[in-house]
Amino acid sequence: MKNTLTKIRVRYGETDQMGVVYYGNYALYIEQGRTEWLRALGFSYKEMEAQNIHLPVVHFSIDYKRPARYDDLLTVKTTLKKLPSVKIEFYYEIFNESKQLLASASTDLVFIDSTTGKLRKAPEYLIEKINKTS
Repeated sequence: MKNTLTKIRVRYGETDQMGVVYYGNYALYIEQGRTEWLRALGFSYKEMEAQNIHLPVVHFSIDYKRPARYDDLLTVKTTLKKLPSVKIEFYYEIFNESKQLLASASTDLVFIDSTTGKLRKAPEYLIEKINKTS
């Protein structure tokens, strides 16, 4: 399935006193990877929200391998696991400039109709675009 690579430079404020990235910031890095994955397909969260579609995270899992440090240039590889239905699943790998694996993660998000608050299927235009790029 389609994957994207997103470059992120670690900022000083994302690190602790030891210059190591605070663990909670990895969630922000993978969110940025996921946002860029969607943008690479030609869509944005903003556009989907304008169509009353929300994508809350219902599952997040991460395994830390090595620390990222201040000023590292990270690469977030974001991969769609399978075609979405009411749920969309991603797998992530975060690498440093030396191509060392720093962390791997997965997320599951669900499609919600923001007017009713109920689950809905993935929009057909998204499925079609994924199928064209696979």
